[in-house]
Amino acid sequence: MLDSAVAWMNARGNTEQWGTVPYSQTSGGAARIERYTTVNSPYVAELDGVPVGALVLDSGPSPQMPIPAAGEPERYVRLLVSDRRHAGLGIGAALLAHAVDETRRAGIGLLRVDCWAGGGGELVAYYERNGFAPTESFLSGTWPGQVLARRVG
Repeated sequence: MLDSAVAWMNARGNTEQWGTVPYSQTSGGAARIERYTTVNSPYVAELDGVPVGALVLDSGPSPQMPIPAAGEPERYVRLLVSDRRHAGLGIGAALLAHAVDETRRAGIGLLRVDCWAGGGGELVAYYERNGFAPTESFLSGTWPGQVLARRVG
């Protein structure tokens, strides 16, 4: 799914968000996915028994990202991806709604996510449509990022 997401972004002219190399071939990509599925809390959306999306929750942002601490307990969306062949079905929105439910069930009132803020802000707008509000902007090298938050209490 991640490899096809890179190809889809590149076909749309977006080579900055995740680069041009298939995710499975990036340095540390496979190890990151293994951590997501063993250390973090992964959730997979299925359609007729076939995986069509994935979301990974953690207790905070990646330590490699220059993101300020929340100052309170939180759940953090570390990964959200959907199979672009099923675009428009609300898979990402359903996974985000599940993240809200999981955060609430854990008795935590804050759900955050960071995303690429380039490309005219389309991804930031997507998270805003799903109930998140922009908080801090950041730069990771030359990669423009935006942190967004949602209260779930």
